[in-house]
Amino acid sequence: MAKDPKISPEDSALFRESVGSVRPVKYDQVELKPDPPPTRRRQHNSDGEPQIVQDPISDDYQPIEDLQKYSEAGFVRLGIQQGVLRKLRRGQFETEAELDLHGLTVAKARAALLHFLHTCRDRGVRHVRIIHGQGNSSPEGRPVLKGKVHLWLQQLDEVLAFCPARPEHGGNGAVYVLIKRH
Repeated sequence: MAKDPKISPEDSALFRESVGSVRPVKYDQVELKPDPPPTRRRQHNSDGEPQIVQDPISDDYQPIEDLQKYSEAGFVRLGIQQGVLRKLRRGQFETEAELDLHGLTVAKARAALLHFLHTCRDRGVRHVRIIHGQGNSSPEGRPVLKGKVHLWLQQLDEVLAFCPARPEHGGNGAVYVLIKRH
């Protein structure tokens, strides 16, 4: 690397003094660990009493047909163009983040999904893939998380659309999800 002739010796000395001693980096890759699942948030009512916030998703949810459309081909929230769902199904959006729920219990998968989607929304991530599996390891050989994930995603306002992933990205064992801008 050639030295820049425009940097004065005084500036160079000031920089070295500010930076201090340095050592070479041994690894050029960082192992990213997910943030821990969120704890239940507490809010206070008008009397100042602590109140636990209601969970944003329910296993007993019944979709309202006027607000959204769901089928095995995918889900799209009312007001979102069908072309968006078509592009999502074709895998035309670049996957920016991924969550793998294999081996998690329903409760842990739920917490991980909520945390993942909220984190993605807060960081401006718009397109993600969630791997829920096909149930091959479940006791009855049927998917447990697949239906739950589809149900949960429909209830979250930040989810604009989702559909099964392309075969090379997990097929029926995964979904592409489009998240609302924050």
